[in-house]
Amino acid sequence: MNAIRVNQKANDIETLQLELQGMPRPHAAAGQCIIEVASAGVNPSDVKATLGLMPHAVWPRTPGRDYAGLVVDGPSQLLGLQVWGSGGELGIRRDGTHGKFLRIDAASVRAKPASVSLLEAGAVGVPFITAYEGLRRAGMPQAGSTVLVCGGNGKVGQATIQIATALGARVFAVERTEQPYRGHASGAVRMIDASREPIAEVVREETGGHGADIVYNTVGSPYFEQANRSMAVGATQIFISTIEKPVPFDIFAFYRGQHTYVGVDTLALDSNACARILDQLAPLFASGKLRPFPVLPDYTYSLAQAKDAYRAVLQGATERVVLKP
Repeated sequence: MNAIRVNQKANDIETLQLELQGMPRPHAAAGQCIIEVASAGVNPSDVKATLGLMPHAVWPRTPGRDYAGLVVDGPSQLLGLQVWGSGGELGIRRDGTHGKFLRIDAASVRAKPASVSLLEAGAVGVPFITAYEGLRRAGMPQAGSTVLVCGGNGKVGQATIQIATALGARVFAVERTEQPYRGHASGAVRMIDASREPIAEVVREETGGHGADIVYNTVGSPYFEQANRSMAVGATQIFISTIEKPVPFDIFAFYRGQHTYVGVDTLALDSNACARILDQLAPLFASGKLRPFPVLPDYTYSLAQAKDAYRAVLQGATERVVLKP
């Protein structure tokens, strides 16, 4: 039994039926590779898609967007290569990575950095790709610029902080309560406790009134007003999620502040687009400026334990959850 199959939507995690099936090793057609998957991260979008919350999902399918593994079939120059990858179509619009084998276009195959283990590489994908794509569309942080990350201890938040500090930016990060920053960073991270500190006042006071040049709002509506008030003239705010869909919007402050809003949906980035982003991230991982998330034994699951892994993610696991097919 070497692949997870999901055949129908479920109302909740308890009624979700994940079938463990035996699937033959596929053969690579021209221009394709077969990856023997060594590790595959479990993302919130993977779980939501199995519950039927993604409108483009097909049935039946194997879930999973992120992977790392070994090329076992395909172009001769790629055979035996240890690779990593991700794709917005994987596990949603076609079979994904939560199985032993993955068929994928050779053009989207990328060697993982030697400094990142196969286990860790399978957990890099969605958080770092989401972080990079948002920052890219915001113009990328520069040395000396200020970045505010709402939800700094979430995985996308941590990836954003890693990239921003690696590029020399000053970083503020917000959490709902008082807590230290839990991830890697190349510089200091000023944590803001939203339960007792006014976010915008802290950012403006500690930047001499300037504010944040980039706001990466991974949470959405709860921080929307304070994030807007934190923005410097000409700043960009990035959104990837929200709790409440409609929010109060001050058009006057928006255009007077010359602000820009960016929405990022990585489900729209296919494996080729994600590979191009990994091309940009790989040198930073190789140099040690970026580090993969730790993959802890208590958060590593076999395919037979996939439902437990999905439940852990749905319940808000603070560590990266990984399947080992």
